[in-house]
Amino acid sequence: MEKHVVVIYPHPDDEAFGASGTITKFREQGVPVTYLCGTLGEMGRNMGNPTFANRETLPEVRKKELIDACKVLDVELKMLGYRDKTLEFESRDEIAEHLKGLIETIEPSLVITHYPGHAVHPDHDALGAAAIEAVKRIETNRRPNVWAQAISRNHLEELGEPDISIDISPFFKKKMQTILAHHSQAQGVLGSMNPETDDIEAIAKERLGNEQFYTWNF
Repeated sequence: MEKHVVVIYPHPDDEAFGASGTITKFREQGVPVTYLCGTLGEMGRNMGNPTFANRETLPEVRKKELIDACKVLDVELKMLGYRDKTLEFESRDEIAEHLKGLIETIEPSLVITHYPGHAVHPDHDALGAAAIEAVKRIETNRRPNVWAQAISRNHLEELGEPDISIDISPFFKKKMQTILAHHSQAQGVLGSMNPETDDIEAIAKERLGNEQFYTWNF
């Protein structure tokens, strides 16, 4: 049983698509979970059709969605306040120190983040790398384990099979609720499906019904 889990991703909705089933499993076991969210995803291009936001209002829309999603998951939220699409240009050392301070205060037994180099988006790679560096800087006897999530198309070829694979079927309804709380983003990802003719939940379960991670070896 984990003592406390810290999830570190850069954007509102990364937790929903990436690890919300796993988070739900931990919460149902009574394990506290804290989400350290890097940015508000304010540079996202998805403004809806018809449009529901513009460049000025999108940060508030996504912030509200993030707060709503964390209520669905019953997790503590800490917003780190970085700017979307700029994490790769920030000092990795400074972000790592920022994260290290938070991790040492929370004292989790497990950190979940993106696998740098296999996380597709530059923000994912940058924050994942900073998170792993932050944990590396913690004294060995206090250091939490790290589960790194790879989502690149070639990660299986380059990294092999993930050593952690969680069947989230029992928690899938909560995952869907979390995804739908990020209404602006869910529309883009699920928008190609027709709710009247497609079984959206069945299709989503096929695509997203397993959450996989690699244990990071320091």
